[in-house]
Amino acid sequence: MTMNVRPVPALDAEVNDIRLATAEIVNDDILPAEDKLWGWMAQGAKAPKAVVDEARELRHGIQNKVKDSGLWAPHLPREFGGMGLTFMQHAFMNEVLAYSPGAASLFGVVAPNSGNQKILVKYGTPEQHDKWLKPLTEGRMQSAFSMTEPHNPGSDPRSLTTRAELDGDEWVINGHKWFTSNGHAADFYIVMCRTSEPDESGGRNEKMTQIIVPKDTPGVNIVRGVPVWGRGSSHCEIVYDNVRVPRENQLGRTGTGHAAAQDRLGAGRVYHCMNSIGAMWRAFDLMVERIMSREVHGGEKLEEKQFMQGFIADSYMDIQSARLMTIHCAEKMESGADPRTDISAIKVFVPLAYHRVVDRAIQVWGAAGVSGDLPLAGMYQGARTLRIADGPDEVHRILIAKNVLRRYHAGESWDFGN
Repeated sequence: MTMNVRPVPALDAEVNDIRLATAEIVNDDILPAEDKLWGWMAQGAKAPKAVVDEARELRHGIQNKVKDSGLWAPHLPREFGGMGLTFMQHAFMNEVLAYSPGAASLFGVVAPNSGNQKILVKYGTPEQHDKWLKPLTEGRMQSAFSMTEPHNPGSDPRSLTTRAELDGDEWVINGHKWFTSNGHAADFYIVMCRTSEPDESGGRNEKMTQIIVPKDTPGVNIVRGVPVWGRGSSHCEIVYDNVRVPRENQLGRTGTGHAAAQDRLGAGRVYHCMNSIGAMWRAFDLMVERIMSREVHGGEKLEEKQFMQGFIADSYMDIQSARLMTIHCAEKMESGADPRTDISAIKVFVPLAYHRVVDRAIQVWGAAGVSGDLPLAGMYQGARTLRIADGPDEVHRILIAKNVLRRYHAGESWDFGN
């Protein structure tokens, strides 16, 4: 089944054209080739070379078509090889891309590279743009983001203990990280470090700084790829042991690392939610297709069963609610309004809705739903992981409550129209 994308009356012609052009490539080139593009990955290193080579050729062919269509790297400004889309335009494109797992990578949007590219655009120097951003955008380099630590809660950046000390013109980094995504393939890491600088009282003011560390730097020790859901992964555990890099490898001013991380995470949460909506869309289509075609109990179709009709209605409401909440949040972010409560709300609600929608689709498909023949099992795992990634749900629920209570303590009630 192909994705049904039509012009949205409330959107301008440019966004509608982008969505339609994206859906055309997804439907015509990606969906029919999903098994060839990514099916071999289940075999890992045991996959036949001919199969891997065929997948690589297919990927390159689709990527070239994407570039020829002007749809490459929607998250980057035109001067850095991207489409130059606004935040909202990219969000609307994302829900179409996410209909097929992995499709975004064929459009030049691959985490963590995409997030690192955004950080480099905003905080990088012209020299860093030439050395790291340009080859990363062109696909000649890979990157990773190294922040989370095994012995400290990822939801509290103040707890990070990886430290960078200045020694002349070099940063000396010591620390222990894990879940550094893309760690095996990366050519360089952006490492979140605790740094210190003099404050006005004569003491030291500890802040966070992000520093570029080439993978081949002495002292960078990859311990392992941390297994995820019982399978090997590229989320690496890394020990930084007296790693020395030039001072000019820091991104932005010393102490701006936390702000840079928030820039990345705030937008990333919205993109994750729009990705989730695209995946829910696919799961919904698969579920309805199965309900309409599956015969049970002497020739009756599943669609005649009220349980199944309830599944359709509940999933429809989950998707529409999640989508409208996310769009409202993205509009706030683009307008410059305070989106913090909305970001936390979608961070909690959308993965839970995603989980429910995929769970129903799996139930309808039965044994096939948990097999590798459909994308549902991977979606299910992804939905569950999102309840931890970018801050656990519990922390975001607390933030929502605090923001609401603060408004009421100030003598105001909540305005749900804004």
